[in-house]
Amino acid sequence: MSTRPRTLVAMSGGVDSAVAAALLRAVGHETVGLHMRVWHHPTGEGFTKSCCSPADIRDAQAVARRLGIPLYVLDLEEVFEREVITPFVEAYRSGQTPIPCVLCNERLKLGTILKKASIYGASAVATGHYARVERDGEGRWRLRRPRHRAKDQTYYLFSLTQEQLALFLTPLGNLTKGEVREQARALGLPVADKPDSAEICFIPSGDYRDFLRSRVEESDAALQPGPFMTTDGQRLGTHRGIAHYTVGQRRGLGISAPRPLYVLEIRPESNTVILGEGDETLGDRLSAGGVIWHEPPEALEGRRLRAQIRARHVAAPCRLRPTGETCFEVLFEEPQRSIAPGQAAVICDEADETVVAGGWILSPPGDRSSGH
Repeated sequence: MSTRPRTLVAMSGGVDSAVAAALLRAVGHETVGLHMRVWHHPTGEGFTKSCCSPADIRDAQAVARRLGIPLYVLDLEEVFEREVITPFVEAYRSGQTPIPCVLCNERLKLGTILKKASIYGASAVATGHYARVERDGEGRWRLRRPRHRAKDQTYYLFSLTQEQLALFLTPLGNLTKGEVREQARALGLPVADKPDSAEICFIPSGDYRDFLRSRVEESDAALQPGPFMTTDGQRLGTHRGIAHYTVGQRRGLGISAPRPLYVLEIRPESNTVILGEGDETLGDRLSAGGVIWHEPPEALEGRRLRAQIRARHVAAPCRLRPTGETCFEVLFEEPQRSIAPGQAAVICDEADETVVAGGWILSPPGDRSSGH
């Protein structure tokens, strides 16, 4: 019987997960590839940039053959529908802006697959994420930014628990994307120059509105016209349904105005979209729920920290105030633009290296002034 550690690698068919599998195999892991089939595409056409197209299964199989490792394809469509698609649709129906990749990582890649690890005799799960998971001197597992900051994916991993982080390997945490591709070429992997996937996997066109219209009835309240209003109660026009808009949106509003207008807030209870000018998008605070604490909340209160409020946002200096067992309030040193309910607020230490907490943004900004 082999004494090597057995590790399941979530292999998407891309270069990152391929190199992650190769690196683990090279250092002695008994590596088993798992490809998640989460979305049924009637044809392969139009899905070349998706991360779960039929071509991706073939690519994952080709990599597994090259590395000499087994690959299993898991049919997780039902789980994906329940845990990712349904919350995605419901978020837009309620005027929020969802992040399906966080739920996929938490509930499928590090949820469902971890539960299956024992079936395969595995003690860990690995992915091709750009992040670092390390244990500190007190025995706590820490989620840290990767060496290649431009590819940082910690924002999508904030909700992993200590139990999940303890079984999670991220072999690419200390590599750059260029180094990953170099390794892939050196190993003769067929995906070495495969382009990155950039869209939501089940919406490769990038237009979530078409997807929503295919999932809800035309009579759904989120698709019904309603008023565009200003914060002081002035009506500016008629919107096409709250599901068509996100906080911070500027283009596609169909409103003529002397200065650019942005979506400030979406109010599903009155079917109203609030618009305003650039300075009105600023907010100096937010509240969050569903919080995962990577450090005890009492140790974070009052400390100077940094908060990242969307995937491409540069984490901004802030103070954190715990308001409940799974809630906190963030107070920014400088107002931030377009704080959107449904997005995540990921809190890092002052050096912006280690995730210390994270939660789901619940409320619109408490103060949209450009002052304080």
